[in-house]
Amino acid sequence: MTVYHFVGIKGTGMSALAQILHDMDFQVQGSDIEKKIFTQKALEDRNIPIHPFSKDNIHEGLTIIAGNAFPDTHEEIEAAKEQGLEVIRYHRFLGDFMKQYTSVAVTGAHGKTSTTGMLSHVIQGARPTSYLIGDGTGKGTADSQYFAFEACEYRRHFLSYHPDYAIMTNIDFDHPDYFANVDDVFSAFQEMALQVQKGIIACGDDEHLQKIQAKVPVLYYGFREGNDFQARNVEKTTEGTTFDVFVRNTFYATFYIPGYGDHNILNALSVIALCHYEQIDSEIIQERFKSYEGVKRRFSEKVLGSQVIIDDYAHHPTEIQATISAARQKYPDREIIAVFQPHTFTRTQTFLGEFAESLQSADKVYLCDIFGSAREKQGNLSIEDLRSKIEGAELISEESIEKLSKHEKGVLIFMGAGDIQKFEELYQKTLV
Repeated sequence: MTVYHFVGIKGTGMSALAQILHDMDFQVQGSDIEKKIFTQKALEDRNIPIHPFSKDNIHEGLTIIAGNAFPDTHEEIEAAKEQGLEVIRYHRFLGDFMKQYTSVAVTGAHGKTSTTGMLSHVIQGARPTSYLIGDGTGKGTADSQYFAFEACEYRRHFLSYHPDYAIMTNIDFDHPDYFANVDDVFSAFQEMALQVQKGIIACGDDEHLQKIQAKVPVLYYGFREGNDFQARNVEKTTEGTTFDVFVRNTFYATFYIPGYGDHNILNALSVIALCHYEQIDSEIIQERFKSYEGVKRRFSEKVLGSQVIIDDYAHHPTEIQATISAARQKYPDREIIAVFQPHTFTRTQTFLGEFAESLQSADKVYLCDIFGSAREKQGNLSIEDLRSKIEGAELISEESIEKLSKHEKGVLIFMGAGDIQKFEELYQKTLV
């Protein structure tokens, strides 16, 4: 029996896939950089071996699953090819793996991880389900009927998949290092739509998704009239959100979610629509929503003294706006402080004005230096270009992090897709 060796096992998708295969009694190991990353805890809990990158890790009897971030010239991939071992890219392996289940791809510019987490939590209350979430969480169940997974549009990787269903949350311009504009993003989603086998659940409030053409039924959800699944009578409190769902203008049921912001209502609507289509009872959906605790790095909260710390992956202006809005719903009487680290120079350059506008909805803004990426170490702008566009914004570093303590009773939102958690952890240590 082969051993699956993951090149880049700490990647969010890779870690989750390794967990799934391990749960299904396959032998799994992997390699990565030695720096600690939040995705490795679940691997360590399962005693999955993690080695530092080295061509010496590669030997006979391995099947190599290679992360998308690593080129064919990576020492381990080269060693595998020299030894005649099979090397399968992550997205191609996943595309083949899902064929044995009723598969649900969750895709969109924003909300993929939260929606995949919510869907997998709800649907496994009805039937055995395996799932892969983009926060590094994976679960494999031997007798699964469903496979729910996050499908990323970056570099059109999701075109490796031909799922039974696709949930499409929205189309927005992001990844400017790859996509030319929003029309280029739309073309990728349109191509994906034509590969779906049974049905598409799409947000009808999104002007781009309204234009999607498909060979299968397209069900629309949202707040607006004309959606197949519409949320009405929304009640927002500091405890969560309640709303009625109408299916083609006929009352279906009332749902409560322990989440905040319109984006979470939309995520829930997509899950409700898919479950309705698959004839999962509304009472199961209602019960599972109540016990849903969210996913990693999406509005993850902790109380420290008189302050609330929120950790969030938001790294696009639309996501920042949604996260700050959610914090205002839960904490309407408290000061909201945004601590933001831009992720990649191309994204910062492309959305400079939009970043400034979305961050200004906070009461106070602190900015960390721009976080580069493996593909992009430097750019033509600095964090000062963003700071100058936000009234009262201050730069913050590891040396000056303690200045956040002056915001007594403040809600501190640490946002970003880089190593913003380093600043968050450092700040927490200053309070001890």
